[in-house]
Amino acid sequence: MAPSLTRPTDVVAAVCGRAGRWIDIARLLPRAGPPAVVGSLLLNVVLGILPGTFIVATSVLLGEMPSLAEARSGLPAKAFTVLLLVVGAFALQHFLAPFQAVLAEAVARRVDEHCIGRLFEVTLRRAPFYVLENPCHADLIADARAAFARAMPTPGEAAAALPLLLARYSQLATAVVLVGYVISPLAAVVAAATSLAIRFGVRGTLGRYGALWESLTRHRRRTSYMRELATGPRAAKEIRMLNLMPWLSARFRKETMAELQPLWEGSRRLQFWPFIALAAVGFLGGSTVLGLLASQTSHGRVSLLELGIGIQAILITMRFGMAFPECDMPTQFGMNSFHALERLERVEEVPGRAPYRTSALDALAPQPQSRITLEKVSFSYQEGAPAVLDGLDLEIPAGKCTAIVGLNGAGKTTLVKLLARLYEPTLGRILVDGIDLADCAPEAWQRRIAVIFQDYLRYELSAGENIGLGTPHLLDDEEAVLAAAESAGAGDIVRSLPDGLRTPLSRHYPGGRDLSGGQWQRIALARALLAVRGGASVLVLDEPTAQLDVRGEVQFFNDFLATSGAQGVTSVIISHRFSTVRHADRIVVVEYGRVLEQGTHDSLMLADGRYAELFRLQAQRFHDEDEQEEAGVTA
Repeated sequence: MAPSLTRPTDVVAAVCGRAGRWIDIARLLPRAGPPAVVGSLLLNVVLGILPGTFIVATSVLLGEMPSLAEARSGLPAKAFTVLLLVVGAFALQHFLAPFQAVLAEAVARRVDEHCIGRLFEVTLRRAPFYVLENPCHADLIADARAAFARAMPTPGEAAAALPLLLARYSQLATAVVLVGYVISPLAAVVAAATSLAIRFGVRGTLGRYGALWESLTRHRRRTSYMRELATGPRAAKEIRMLNLMPWLSARFRKETMAELQPLWEGSRRLQFWPFIALAAVGFLGGSTVLGLLASQTSHGRVSLLELGIGIQAILITMRFGMAFPECDMPTQFGMNSFHALERLERVEEVPGRAPYRTSALDALAPQPQSRITLEKVSFSYQEGAPAVLDGLDLEIPAGKCTAIVGLNGAGKTTLVKLLARLYEPTLGRILVDGIDLADCAPEAWQRRIAVIFQDYLRYELSAGENIGLGTPHLLDDEEAVLAAAESAGAGDIVRSLPDGLRTPLSRHYPGGRDLSGGQWQRIALARALLAVRGGASVLVLDEPTAQLDVRGEVQFFNDFLATSGAQGVTSVIISHRFSTVRHADRIVVVEYGRVLEQGTHDSLMLADGRYAELFRLQAQRFHDEDEQEEAGVTA
């Protein structure tokens, strides 16, 4: 429930909060560049003054009508000058109005470009990875990107609305001056106070509504998910096959009403009585000013000309208290994403997490020459949660292939995230030839490592871009991209595409083609191998062949071992299928977050431990499947 302003402290807090919002908007405005900002400010001041100029000129012209009627020849010079002023003010206002929208758009786009750049910087580089995955920050991230998905006004639109407000206040100032000139300074003070009081009340109500809106971020996120689920192609097959449409419609309505019902109730509560009070203020203030004008007129102190000016000026001040759609919504809601972005930028390190240390090594990460060592590494995703890795010790020889195997949940993928510096160990350290990686900038080390994650991306881009993104500076080097494709066994795939590397890998685009799971895995491997060509010396594959059958997986790994061995790359293969990595130089068995066994395939089989047990179990299962297939073929 939004608080009501019943105490002086509440009013002060509201004023300070509103002032802070205006200061934030003003800080963003220079990002549009001096020419756009100065041009927009000057233009809006002129557009704010022109209506008052038009009122005065037309009133003067009307005052000249009796003398014009008596004149028998030509148009007097004074009347002609006033007529030119009327036409000029009218024409200039209509001529400049389109430029007001053009400059507002220019300001909004440039400020939004700055904010989007900061959002990219914090989400793709600066924010620790655990911040992006932490559900506590999900609402914050959703709000930070909502405006740029056009779900609400943007920070740029808020900044662009500030000059538009200047036009409104310039118009009010002109009208107040006219009221003071025609009637009295007291009338001007009453008119200004009435307008500003109503204006403050309207924005106060909108501000409290905005606080209510912000409190429903989680509901909006759920509604957005249900909308995407219902209208996107990702779930369309299951929705049709399982007849989920009735359930989905009911659930979408439920989530939508969970968001809208509090908004409707809050809107009625926040607007009804304030509307009555503000209407009363407007009535009293307007009646007082009109009464002063009537009194001055009845005593002969106001001419017909001044009466026309006064009435029109009073109407401008009375209309000022209404909402300004081009300004109020952008300035109230447009900064929500920006404030969420600022809070995201200020997210501190999680308590208990090893802090990132800066040093002279930031500019250059070590190139593995001898080994990569994980020393007493422990890790948990949240403070107080069970440890996924628990005092793990591991050496990865440089230039060799190390396979890390284990059952699901053993901590293999977490180990990959630590190697890639997406997370930092809770305890322990990772060394490269004795150098602690915590002393190196994560992005510097990440240029040394190429990873194919278990959930690797399938970019809806061309085949060349899907491979070339492994090393952006080689993106336009078609020879290097084709060489990486050949090394990954994707050469035939590329040649089979209708437009080769330029073919979009999505059926959503004209001429596009989709690939099978195995073909996509070859493209992902080519992307990683191109990263090796671009300078990476460590190659990590995290369950990259989960969609292949056993024979296809064996062929994939054999090709990979031959390629990585020929290039002298330090490679790490993560797998839960023991038989497919038997040719690795070293095999490490991970269980319960620790290294249980390690050695070559032959030495581990001779040891007759956990590896041998699981290897024989998997081999027997695959042998039984082969017999069943042969029996089916015979039948």
